[in-house]
Amino acid sequence: MTYSNNKLKNNTEFKNLKDEMAIELDAILNYWINRTVDNENGGFYGRIDGQNQLNAKSGKGAVLNARILWTFSSAYRILKEPEYLEMATRAKDYMINHFIDKEYGGIYWLLDYKGNPLETKKQIYAQSFAIYGLSEYYKVTKDKQALDCAIKLFELIEKYSFDNECGGYFEAYSKEWKLLEDLRLSKKDANEKKTMNTHLHVMEGYANLYRVWPDERLKAQLTKLIHTFTDKIIDTQTFSFKLFFNENWECKSNITSFGHDIEGSWLLLEAAEVLDNHDLIKKIKDIAVKMATQVANNGLDTDGGLVNEKKDGHIDYDKHWWPQAEAIVGFVNAWTISGDERFLKKAMAVWNFVTHKIIDTKNGEWYFRVNREGIPYLDEDKVGPWKCPYHNSRACIEIIERYQKNQEIQ
Repeated sequence: MTYSNNKLKNNTEFKNLKDEMAIELDAILNYWINRTVDNENGGFYGRIDGQNQLNAKSGKGAVLNARILWTFSSAYRILKEPEYLEMATRAKDYMINHFIDKEYGGIYWLLDYKGNPLETKKQIYAQSFAIYGLSEYYKVTKDKQALDCAIKLFELIEKYSFDNECGGYFEAYSKEWKLLEDLRLSKKDANEKKTMNTHLHVMEGYANLYRVWPDERLKAQLTKLIHTFTDKIIDTQTFSFKLFFNENWECKSNITSFGHDIEGSWLLLEAAEVLDNHDLIKKIKDIAVKMATQVANNGLDTDGGLVNEKKDGHIDYDKHWWPQAEAIVGFVNAWTISGDERFLKKAMAVWNFVTHKIIDTKNGEWYFRVNREGIPYLDEDKVGPWKCPYHNSRACIEIIERYQKNQEIQ
């Protein structure tokens, strides 16, 4: 990212946002340190409900463990707190000792609470998050075991999941790496062979791996992924993502996911910058601003929060925790590209909504979602297979780092 505008450097609102999110990052990390470590069975507990009741015998999800690994590795990278490295190492060790299939390779989807395989499918989404977390851990430790494991996962994805005919990646495989009939990440998803969501996070994982392992094949595949987004996944009329596709890239959905749109707007630019491809960076910057504009115009409610999605023309006004986090980063990203302070205002409005409606100020962490009146759904997880310290902690880390880079301008 190029930070060259002194109006960005000297912006008081941006500093206030950074200061407040730094405090929140500390609170999020402390919640996970104090409440989620499973000292009896190893690793981390699989579920704490919306009323902060622990289910110590809930299964342990691959995505949760990988995101804990990434979160505490990244937090240690910028804050150097030894306790964060301890948490990251615990997550790395548990992943390698329990989630890795020693016979066929790859990451199991779900373990029981004692660490035994419960669902042995190889969801490409989960392999990608393991790469993301292991690469981040390697950045701060130079642990060769972590890097070797990330590289092996990359090679497995390329061997089994990459579509050499039409491009892109198929979704899910059996323990033995046979393509499954039920490819879905969750019950709410369409059962299609290719999805925006998996491709977004393969790209994210590959970009992080390339930072520490600048391999030419990885570079080529990451470049293809970015072009898959620009050529097939982004609707160039609306500048939103199409979500579900068959193997030939025919769109099979009519849904706008505002959280994914704003998240993708900055992750695409990050991937292009990792490659240091100046023509691609220029192209993606233009796309990122257009996507952020689309989300600002269509996805924000009057209270400043980002609504969930639009399906068949109908808006779901619930506000989930993760789109709010991604909106803050995405709008700040658009502001730094364009210099248009309206984007910073949007980011500040979303943060204001988060502080008043999404953060559980009594018990800690963020509610899974609230309704349009701002009332939380207390039957949904604080900690779970999908409720992880990733989107919200990453938003805090991104704002801290972006502010620091602004201050380095001479």
